[in-house]
Amino acid sequence: MEALIPVVNKLQDVFNTVGSDAIQLPQIVVLGSQSSGKSSVIESLVGRTFLPRGTGIVTRRPLVLQLVYTPLDDREHRSSDLGTVNVEEWGRFLHIKNKIFSDFEDIRREIENETDRMAGSNKGICPEPINLKIYSTKVVNLTLVDLPGITKVPVGDQPEDIEAQIKDLLVKYIENPNSIILAVTAANTDMATSESLKMAKDVDPDGRRTLAVLTKLDLMDAGTDAIDILCGRVIPVKLGIIGVVNRSQQDINDRKIIEEQLRDEAAYLQRKYPTLATRNGTPYLAKTLNRLLMHHIRDCLPDLKTRVNVMASQFQSLLNSYGDDVTDKSQCLLQIITKFASAYCSTIEGTSRNIETTELCGGARICYIFHETFGKTLDSIHPLTGLTKMDILTAIRNATGPRPALFVPEVSFELLVKRQIRRLEEPSLRCVELIHEEMQRIIQHCGTEVQQEMLRFPKLHEKIVDVVTQLLRRRLPTTNCMVENLVQIELAYINTKHPDFHKDAALVPSLLKTDTQDQWSHLHQPGNPPSRRALARPNPQQAPPVPAPQNEPAEMNHVNDQTSNWLSNILPPAVGQFAAGAASSIQSESVESSATNTPTHGVLSPSKPVNLLPDVPINHSSRKLTDKEQKDCDVIERLIKSYFYIVRKSIQDSVPKAIMHFLVNFVKDNLQSELVTHLYKSDSANELLNESDHISIRRKEASDMLKALTRANHIISEIRETHMW
Repeated sequence: MEALIPVVNKLQDVFNTVGSDAIQLPQIVVLGSQSSGKSSVIESLVGRTFLPRGTGIVTRRPLVLQLVYTPLDDREHRSSDLGTVNVEEWGRFLHIKNKIFSDFEDIRREIENETDRMAGSNKGICPEPINLKIYSTKVVNLTLVDLPGITKVPVGDQPEDIEAQIKDLLVKYIENPNSIILAVTAANTDMATSESLKMAKDVDPDGRRTLAVLTKLDLMDAGTDAIDILCGRVIPVKLGIIGVVNRSQQDINDRKIIEEQLRDEAAYLQRKYPTLATRNGTPYLAKTLNRLLMHHIRDCLPDLKTRVNVMASQFQSLLNSYGDDVTDKSQCLLQIITKFASAYCSTIEGTSRNIETTELCGGARICYIFHETFGKTLDSIHPLTGLTKMDILTAIRNATGPRPALFVPEVSFELLVKRQIRRLEEPSLRCVELIHEEMQRIIQHCGTEVQQEMLRFPKLHEKIVDVVTQLLRRRLPTTNCMVENLVQIELAYINTKHPDFHKDAALVPSLLKTDTQDQWSHLHQPGNPPSRRALARPNPQQAPPVPAPQNEPAEMNHVNDQTSNWLSNILPPAVGQFAAGAASSIQSESVESSATNTPTHGVLSPSKPVNLLPDVPINHSSRKLTDKEQKDCDVIERLIKSYFYIVRKSIQDSVPKAIMHFLVNFVKDNLQSELVTHLYKSDSANELLNESDHISIRRKEASDMLKALTRANHIISEIRETHMW
């Protein structure tokens, strides 16, 4: 088991080189109030005077002290190059690696200078530790941490919160579950008021790792002794209470050597506490600490090994994420370009390895825009929105010229249906804009691997974003032009011979026939004089009139002949029965002023309203129409509905196809070649791969820590099972 403490010392050295306290190593933490004798206890264990002395707070930085037993025949630590072959004891500081301190006065001065350098000279404290290793033929293997003393009231230039600062620093060390707490209390004070025991109990309520040291036994009041305290009858401490006698300030001033003090201590204990002399004193304390530390290390070692392995795996992954140093910049640049283009296309196609679960992105959002946003917006456009009966009647009158028309002119239908078809252009262009925004957004969501490379090379990231943005921007006018052309194509030729329009329009004669028959029947009823019927706007949900019986009067046959002649003026003769009553078989739709609104970012919810359309004012006219005017308006309305549905269905299908061809697929197919042209073949290719300072520093830190963890794993693995017992 004696080999365990040197193992921890080696681990301490390994992690000190990288300045990391990520691994909590077993060590003894010396805790006590100011002037309780902590430094004297440590010096007695070392056998040398080397710690700063003075009034007030002297220890203002943690001192991590490793005591290494080094016999004269030890060839592991002694070196002829450093001149330590025949030296009994010497010290070395971590911050001065190649300097040997054989004079302990020099060690004391170096501690003072290093403390002032970091903590200043105004009695302030600093949490950065000083690492000192002492090699000697007179010590036992120990790892001690000397901490600043607990204080209550600031003195000199100390800040007002000095008590809180010191307590935070102490708790940081004593809450380490792998540490042994050496709680130092002076015997000439009431032990029930011991601050060190109180703090130790807070972090170690079971007392499994707390050992109490009672100093200044020789300074107790006359007539009192510490037998009850040392036996644990006043305050029980699980690991025990050990009493020691240190040098007084006068002894230090008189340069009394520690060997002489140890002899005086043994004589005092034998005289004052003869039954307890063998279980107290500095030598017994050193052996007890050595034994406790070895057993504590043995208990902590399995968890320590697991922790080292886990951290090694974590830092290996972290180092891999930062990437290796770039040796061949051309090859590296081409790899990054290829990886980015592949990740961009995968995000669109939905084959990316890192699928987003919190929001729609890439191809899924494009699909949503096509079918939910754009599709529902077109479905919400009513064929007659913004078109009143007075508008229709005005168009009919303007198309007839100076003569009153017997039948509805064909040009009025064409004029009005074109006006309604134009309303499909704006939502179509807005759909292009939404797809363009999503294509731009994909740049930031094209894979974590690529994002890491982008963080590593900020100039390259900026250039890639610029190239893709320019490519998308160049394709936007072409795509908009194509979508505009799709609407213009529909406006260029009103195809009244379209099969769907032909079929629906064939129902118009029966509508006109029925309306006329109803009028004649009304006129020929006895006692009913003819009168003008005031017609309000028809109910869209009202079913078409029921056809009249077959036995029509002769007057109705004459009207039907006139209707057939009027219909032939609007559509070609091949239509047959003419398609003027299309809407009689089509259920009228209610005009919905709002549809589904799609947020540009975040999860797209189909339940939210869309508004890709401008608001269309609705004009309500109070003028009442004649029977003929109402009849003409109904025919035009139903023809507009029939043809508008045909065009809307075509636009709803062709616009997404045009956007996919001219924008999405074009960018996918040409992205890599565009990046190669502007980046790989450019003169500034080498500058693009200049790493950010942040990544370089982090890679070095991760690399150093990984080396330390690998070395620590080696050191722990060298311990055989027989060394544990």
